[in-house]
Amino acid sequence: MKKFFALLIALAAIWLAGCGGITEKKDASVQAQAVPTSKILVAYFSRAGDNFEVGIIEKGNTKIAAEMIAKKTGADMFEIKPVKEYPFEYKECTEVAKQEKAENARPEIVSYVKNLDQYDVIFLGYPIFWSDMPMPVYTFLENQDFRGKTIIPFCTSAGEYMTGKESEISDHARGSKVREGIGIRGKDCQDKPDAVREKVNNWLTGLGY
Repeated sequence: MKKFFALLIALAAIWLAGCGGITEKKDASVQAQAVPTSKILVAYFSRAGDNFEVGIIEKGNTKIAAEMIAKKTGADMFEIKPVKEYPFEYKECTEVAKQEKAENARPEIVSYVKNLDQYDVIFLGYPIFWSDMPMPVYTFLENQDFRGKTIIPFCTSAGEYMTGKESEISDHARGSKVREGIGIRGKDCQDKPDAVREKVNNWLTGLGY
């Protein structure tokens, strides 16, 4: 009888140890799933100064939207800056932008993303210049390696629309794929930031962020 009870105790100990091992494996699995699988960057071009419908502003409309996206997704931020700044006055700025577009110019930019290889997803922001992206954005896209990366565009303009050329982004950022973007009314970034934030957050949620 003593041998029988000793055997039962031994079997119980083995069973409890096995259960403990299973529990530890489940915990480890949960922890592994909680680790983010992608690194996100918000790269944007924005312009302050004299802007359409809003007058003189200290922070560009696109920058405001970029900060909202970065806050919601936990992304890093990078500003695309041309070496030669655009004119402060709105009308003069439009004239320079029109000439650049006509010449298909690639204005030199101050810097590039040094560690671009660590990012899987890039939110790309810009104001619409003459129904197109500003030419410095093309400079940014064409001079870095975007192979295997996902680009998600967002833009600000006089209305809630995009350029219609978003599908062409991958022609310049070769090897990338482009997901559905969003158009934001620039004036709303200044006058109705809470409404813009709600719109941006809903869009991001729909994308899985």
